[in-house]
Amino acid sequence: MTISNSIQITPELIASHGLKPDEYQRILDLIGREPSFTELGIFSAMWNEHCSYKSSKKWLRTLPTKGPRVIQGPGENAGVVDIDDGDCVVFKMESHNHPSYIEPYQGAATGVGGILRDVFTMGARPVAAMNALRFGEPDHPKTRHLVSGVVAGVGGYGNSFGVPTVGGEVEFDARYNGNILVNAFAAGLAKSNAIFLSEAKGVGLPVVYLGAKTGRDGVGGATMASAEFDESIEEKRPTVQVGDPFTEKCLLEACLELMQTGAVIAIQDMGAAGLTCSAVEMGAKGDLGIELDLDKVPVREEQMTAYEMMLSESQERMLMVLQPEKEAVAKAIFVKWGLDFAIVGKTTDDLRFRVIHQGEEVANLPIKDLGDQAPEYDRPWRESDKRAALPAELVAAPEDYGQTLLKLVGSANQSSRRWVYEQYDTLIQGNSLQLPGGDAGVVRVEGHPTKALAFSSDVTPRYVEADPFEGGKQAVAECWRNITATGAEPLAATDNLNFGNPEKPEIMGQFVGAIKGIGEACRALDFPIVSGNVSLYNETNGVAILPTPTIAGVGLLPDWKTMARIGSASEGDHVLMIGLDGSHLGSSIYLRDILGSTDGPAPEVDLFAERRNGDFIRSAIRNGQVTACHDISSGGLALALAEMAIASGKGLRIDLAECKTLSHAALFGEDQARYVIAVPADLADFVCINAESAGVPFRRLGTVGGNALAIDGLLTLSVEQLREAHESWFPAFMDGSALAAAE
Repeated sequence: MTISNSIQITPELIASHGLKPDEYQRILDLIGREPSFTELGIFSAMWNEHCSYKSSKKWLRTLPTKGPRVIQGPGENAGVVDIDDGDCVVFKMESHNHPSYIEPYQGAATGVGGILRDVFTMGARPVAAMNALRFGEPDHPKTRHLVSGVVAGVGGYGNSFGVPTVGGEVEFDARYNGNILVNAFAAGLAKSNAIFLSEAKGVGLPVVYLGAKTGRDGVGGATMASAEFDESIEEKRPTVQVGDPFTEKCLLEACLELMQTGAVIAIQDMGAAGLTCSAVEMGAKGDLGIELDLDKVPVREEQMTAYEMMLSESQERMLMVLQPEKEAVAKAIFVKWGLDFAIVGKTTDDLRFRVIHQGEEVANLPIKDLGDQAPEYDRPWRESDKRAALPAELVAAPEDYGQTLLKLVGSANQSSRRWVYEQYDTLIQGNSLQLPGGDAGVVRVEGHPTKALAFSSDVTPRYVEADPFEGGKQAVAECWRNITATGAEPLAATDNLNFGNPEKPEIMGQFVGAIKGIGEACRALDFPIVSGNVSLYNETNGVAILPTPTIAGVGLLPDWKTMARIGSASEGDHVLMIGLDGSHLGSSIYLRDILGSTDGPAPEVDLFAERRNGDFIRSAIRNGQVTACHDISSGGLALALAEMAIASGKGLRIDLAECKTLSHAALFGEDQARYVIAVPADLADFVCINAESAGVPFRRLGTVGGNALAIDGLLTLSVEQLREAHESWFPAFMDGSALAAAE
């Protein structure tokens, strides 16, 4: 057998493909000869960190992935969870970090496009999107440019495609200066008996290329996403894909129409590593070989090489195994939608991955070794050092509580994100019941009179850095809490694990600790991980990002009419806190943003208390006893109260006289498993008695009324003052006035 190879394979070429010398030796041992240039590219694409999870597979297997509602767990394009009545929700989160730093608009846009394809490839119509964004410090010279480009890219793609953005996060920290994070989430609805998988079945069946034409954009993108950045970053711009949401919308409609015909045996979107990854994964999963003829691939550029075609990450493309007798029906659908439809190969029974270009065989490789038998590493790791306790009495109290709270609500990380989410279409499809700005986004299940889904995305990176295990637990617990705060039952989660270089034992230790914490919390809260993504090597010139294991979750509301909101309190309602008084100031926002310190441990997460308190809250909401609800997280009780007052436009009269902890700890402590609820005056005693009998700690805080947040003689701030501080930071930052004032 002769493989066409016109390019000499040198150590420099091997290294430029992200392959270590021992990995290249493994390739030689597997195939018994020197690979062709195209084969080297194929191995590089399939064995890089982004596609193979070679540093993380060992630990990902420890996560809980099964549950009574789980229809499909990790390993497919997205996870699938039962929501009753024959319906299911299909969802996943993925990163597009490296591309978004290099080219923010297209990086973010194609991140949204890719995650939407993951969902509709499974046969689901996308109904909700979220994004978790993390940027460098506000005064870094690139930050405003990156924020502007990423937000425009997310909105430009999602709005044009026609999916509502219902939630997300935006945070700033110097540790993201050289490596931002763009984590995109999408969810869709499907029938539980009509889910489509990527596992190829049957020998001699046509492999069909669907969608847009192949170009040179994104060649080497997956390999680029598996390496650290350095001074050569600008040279990587050609590795960023270019998206077209209108083509993707047509692709969605064509795929869903095709799926109704019974023509689809297996289907896979072309994401990272494009044609290579989609073909190899389909064949390897089905224990079949695949033969591709690149001369039949629709291209938009002339004289593309086999290497370029195999590694192109051009967007809006799918690969499918088709029932042969349905070819004419399938082609007619794609022609109608103005999309390419081309038979580019066939399934075989020899477990080989063959690629033919201009009549010559340019690749002939063992498909299983490329796919599900890629290298797996047990990287050395070192447990993070434990931080010393930081008792509240050692933390200085503020001289002026009112000014301190105003500073927090108007800070870069705690201010309103309205400037961001108003650039997204949050209402398209007409099913959005809660918009960004609350605890969770909520979307009605179309066709059902009462059912809705709640979505949230959460992580507190400063906690994960302080204690990866507790930080991992807290990310899960806060996501679960935010869903619970609407009255929804949390069903399942997806993760996006963003870390630095796993070859450094301290970074790998952060990853391992976080995974252990995530796993423990998911088991305790019956919140399995059904899909996800790992993004490693998020470093620039040796400086790693904060460890950021983002958790996005989905919850079910059987009757959205009983749903709670953050700002729906009524005049005269009683205000209660569910959970213990605040006392933990270590790694808190108060410590960081007011006192300029990042000392102290992360708060401990008592998962039994989380479960008990959350189940109580959900029951009270569903029984119509709660008019408003908000979980307590960053900034503690004070910030939660301020956000509720801003959202409702109503004042709160709060009395902490009975509280046994120090005032600044009670107000700004970030203890977990806590909520603030407003209940009608005539039900307050009843709710308190129920809490007591359930063993749920609570405190009566005060009442809703007036036009100011007044706390126990410590502070009195008008709702208007709070709102102005909360709403002004982001617009001022983006028009430059905040930076000018700081100078």
